Amino acid sequence: MLQYKLSYWERETFLKGFDVAIIGSGLVGLTAALHLKAVRPDLRVVILERGALPAGASTRNAGFACFGSTTELLEDADRYGEDTMLAVVEKRWLGLQRLRALIGDDNMDFSMAGGYELFTDDDEEESVFQACVDRLPELNAKIGAITGHPEVYKIADDQIARFGFHRVRHLILNQPEALIHTGKMMATLLALARAQQITIFNGIAIKKLEDSAQGVELETEAGWTIRVPKVLVAVNGFAKTLMPDVDVTPARNQVLITHPLPGLQLQGGFHYDRGYYYFRNIDGRILLGGGRNLDNAVEQTDAFGPNELIRSALVQLLRTTICPGQPIEVDSWWTGILGLGPVKKPVVERYSENVVVAVRLSGMGVAIGTLIGQEGAEMLL
Repeated sequence: MLQYKLSYWERETFLKGFDVAIIGSGLVGLTAALHLKAVRPDLRVVILERGALPAGASTRNAGFACFGSTTELLEDADRYGEDTMLAVVEKRWLGLQRLRALIGDDNMDFSMAGGYELFTDDDEEESVFQACVDRLPELNAKIGAITGHPEVYKIADDQIARFGFHRVRHLILNQPEALIHTGKMMATLLALARAQQITIFNGIAIKKLEDSAQGVELETEAGWTIRVPKVLVAVNGFAKTLMPDVDVTPARNQVLITHPLPGLQLQGGFHYDRGYYYFRNIDGRILLGGGRNLDNAVEQTDAFGPNELIRSALVQLLRTTICPGQPIEVDSWWTGILGLGPVKKPVVERYSENVVVAVRLSGMGVAIGTLIGQEGAEMLL
């Protein structure tokens, strides 16, 4: 990045007098800024974003407003304990309701279309499906108490033929799962932030932060610094670049979208293999992503870029299982960066006297991001 010093005019006009700086203009950063202004309208808030657009996952996800499929939640309960799993689901559900209240369903094309989990005719998957069926009553009772839906999950094998899948033997439907338009969601949040006179600077990458009695000094990759009284770090999968001791591991996700497919019958969101794969219909195209479990070590990176092993597997899944026998062409690929940890519990904590960190959304940023942003703002205040 080009190194340069600020002029007197730039320093005095654009980068002086802020009360709070938020690093990252994704869902968490924007909702935190809006919450700060709602509680303290007098605060001067600036958001510093390294990309031309919010870089990370907020504009690079699949637009799933989900809180967990059956295999994922049951695996989480077995691994981390049921209480931890339920507490995280509750945060995801509450986060979704806060997101809807903040920007409105129409402003992000919110549609409670349901989410389906696929199980193929593989013997091992049949065993996994039967284990899910055995625990459905228990899961429905506990997740239903959180969501207010009496039957969250139900078997939907009768829908397999309609969708045209191959080798899929079972479906479990998550009825209150929803889909959104990620771009419209973020555009609405940016418009709300500007309406509240929140300053947003793009193209400013923070290299280092140092807290002291005089405030927090932020060193940019361009070579100049800015000092503010308080800082919220909301960069999720990129957190270790600023805070090496924060327990967040970056995880890259590969995503594709096809050219339009005439007569595409997919409706709702779809998950496969404990949520590692996901796909949906958007504008008559299939958006398909995931597969990082095929190459975990390589995909633990905050660098955007392709992984040919995973991309080949996604195309194979598309052509053999999702749309068998159809001529399919990939229109484009992209990657997003998630923030993961040893447990699926967000990190919202005071990093130092004047710095709060709100990261590690575990691939459920759309669901939990608004709540985490607001919690981070409250802690900063």
